[in-house]
Amino acid sequence: MSLTPPTDAELDVMIRARLAAIGIDLDQLPAGTAPDPETGSPGRDAALAGLRSFVRTTIVPLAAYQFAAAGPESDRAALAQQVSPPALFPSIDIERQSR
Repeated sequence: MSLTPPTDAELDVMIRARLAAIGIDLDQLPAGTAPDPETGSPGRDAALAGLRSFVRTTIVPLAAYQFAAAGPESDRAALAQQVSPPALFPSIDIERQSR
């Protein structure tokens, strides 16, 4: 069974939800595709079209990326550091800071 690509409306819902989660409200942009003449802000429809294009062309290839398993040992050791970030970064490790 093959997956059906999401529709524009489905992508709009996902994009708005992701942006809302970080405090961005696209409804603050002017309606339509024309930029605001005073601020230069893009129109809401133009911004959503650009974000839909980004999601369709960028996220899938990034999600499919895998580090090379072959190559010089020094390259593999350097890449292995990038595969998984540490669970707790030292700059926010409260337990260490209190010692």
